[in-house]
Amino acid sequence: MEKTTNQKAWFLVLPVLILVAFSAVIPLMTVVNYSVQDTFGNNVFFWAGLEWFEEMLASERMHSALGRQAIFSAVILAIEVPLGIFVALNMPKRGFWASFCLVVMALPLLIPFNVVGTIWQIFGRLDIGLLGHTLEAIGIDYNYTNDSVDAWITVIVMDVWHWTSLVALLAYAGLQSIPEAYYQAAKIDQASRWSVFRYIELPKMQGVLLIAILLRFMDSFMIYTEPFVVTGGGPGNATTFLSIDLVKMAIGQFDLGPAAAFSIMYFLVIMLISWVFYTVMTTIDKKEMV
Repeated sequence: MEKTTNQKAWFLVLPVLILVAFSAVIPLMTVVNYSVQDTFGNNVFFWAGLEWFEEMLASERMHSALGRQAIFSAVILAIEVPLGIFVALNMPKRGFWASFCLVVMALPLLIPFNVVGTIWQIFGRLDIGLLGHTLEAIGIDYNYTNDSVDAWITVIVMDVWHWTSLVALLAYAGLQSIPEAYYQAAKIDQASRWSVFRYIELPKMQGVLLIAILLRFMDSFMIYTEPFVVTGGGPGNATTFLSIDLVKMAIGQFDLGPAAAFSIMYFLVIMLISWVFYTVMTTIDKKEMV
């Protein structure tokens, strides 16, 4: 008897496929089309081949933006991951205060990106901002609109305030999955607090921490709204990250060809690093299963 296969389940997936095609695939193909052509307007295009890719690879402007972006992502991960772990370790494990802390930690994650930028833009102003006015009152020379160091500090502190909660919540979830028997055995063996963290808590949090690092890397490497609202990429080009530089090129200068090539290389870098993180995560999962 021949076995028949029911393919009706594809009808349930079809709306999702159509939505993804319109929201991701078709725009991506448009960008690819622009990256290999040139235009002088009036919807007239000329074949350019790989000219824009070669120009972007040799562009000092792109190298500078990439360097600033890499430094920003590295600093963000170096601060937020240890800080998130520290917060998670010191949160109550159960009861009312545990629920209260979880709600408080989740609040920054609910604020839209543009609102976060607006909050910190006002917060750092010297005339009406609490931070800027207070620092000026105690004699600290602070002006994020004119000083590149102050601009960097403001953007970094803003991102730490906004996203450390994500790392803390993921780390807290990893800690909650550790059986109580592990802690009881460590107490019997008179293990130190560092030993408990090093050999019990950290290995159990490894999977969720990799997810947190991956998410924070992707978000920080694609950051646009918050620094654009606060500094506009300035002073000068001090906080002009890849995404801000790309928007300036595409919309401000209307260089669609170079901007399209730029965005494709930007996309490929993120995909490559995300693939490395995914490979590491799956390797660790397989080792834990063994």
